Amino acid sequence: MENLEQWSDEQILATCMRYGEEARKWKNRFLGLLPEVERRKLYLQKGFSSIFHFAQVLGGVSEEQVRNVVRLEKRFQKTPALHHLLVHGEVSIHKMERVAFIAEPDNEIFLADQVQMLSKTALDTLVRDAKYAEVKSLDVQTSALSTMEETMQVAVELDAEVADRLIAMRNKGIDINKLLDELLDTYHEEIQQTKEQIGESCKETESRYIPQAVRDILAKEYGTKCSIDGCERHSEEIHHTQRFSLAKRHDPRYMALLCHEHHQIAHSKDVRVQEIRAKVRKRE
Repeated sequence: MENLEQWSDEQILATCMRYGEEARKWKNRFLGLLPEVERRKLYLQKGFSSIFHFAQVLGGVSEEQVRNVVRLEKRFQKTPALHHLLVHGEVSIHKMERVAFIAEPDNEIFLADQVQMLSKTALDTLVRDAKYAEVKSLDVQTSALSTMEETMQVAVELDAEVADRLIAMRNKGIDINKLLDELLDTYHEEIQQTKEQIGESCKETESRYIPQAVRDILAKEYGTKCSIDGCERHSEEIHHTQRFSLAKRHDPRYMALLCHEHHQIAHSKDVRVQEIRAKVRKRE
């Protein structure tokens, strides 16, 4: 073998990354086998006192990791697609842990796709969204205290001059709530009209550069936060809800601002749809 001192920095880094990836892959596969080793008590055949001793000596795996994978294997008994990924080591236990508490027979195929495509932070976001949707479906309202806190925060953030003008109007008997409501309706109507105008006039293009007019109207509609309901992260990506590679248009009517994690989720769902369509076309 060539002397390591003669290797370039790029060669050493590339080799480290390749070895690291291989190490993670084989560690996942080793972990996936442990529940079956425990079930059969195979560690006793090799003179190990426990599954923990077996895992530590042979795989450098901690007791906590062993307990986690055994617990997850039991948790996924009713979701075979997820169970398969775990015991065959196709996905790390860190990712599997993230979806364990929302995994059900009716969503396991979807989750099995997501854990293979999404990063750990995006999976955290996916799980949080699922829990948020569940709370909303139960029509659980925020407490009066939370609502009051938010209302007070808005009042505190009002510009002093604006607040004085509103107070003066209220003192004249003007319904400032109705006035603000009408102003907000007008604001949103103007946004929709502008989006319609831009959308009707935009042409097909090969350029992925998003025109400033489109960026401006999206910022006016969504502000600086992710457009997904319940998400408090800052927006980092502009997402085409109609795939740009197909539509070739930057139509603001089919675009939204998303945080990095929700952008990953949106594209992972799009990938899954395309895979399903491809399979249907092959059958035809």
